Amino acid sequence: MSKLRIALAVSIVLNLFLAGALASGYLTLRSGTRMINAGSLRIAGAELPAGVRRPFRAALRETRRSMRPTIDAARAAKAQAALLLRQPAFDQAATLAALDRARAADLAVRAALERRAVAYAASLSPAERATLADAMKRRSVRVPPAPE
Repeated sequence: MSKLRIALAVSIVLNLFLAGALASGYLTLRSGTRMINAGSLRIAGAELPAGVRRPFRAALRETRRSMRPTIDAARAAKAQAALLLRQPAFDQAATLAALDRARAADLAVRAALERRAVAYAASLSPAERATLADAMKRRSVRVPPAPE
């Protein structure tokens, strides 16, 4: 009987752990705080009140949609640079030119997102702008990862 009690206790502990994990996962998904592939401004906007946060994110999402050709051009330039790096006859100038195009496109997207975020921030109350500013400041002083 003692082996049965041990097995029952282990089963109860494992089931409680599983139930907690499922509940935690459900609450995380329901909270709406998921930020996959999120930029710094979007992460900073996560601390805004829900009624302001959703339109803020929608504005950034719309800006990214409008910049889709530029995003695609950056990806294509990076892919071209990777192809050039694989060539037996390495063309340094062409590789650098492809990376320059990718960087310029990335910066154009970032600038468009920042302009849109600032335009949206103009419609916020001073307290909401302060919340956004505090979150951006915290993001700017993050500790960089350790070198490999």
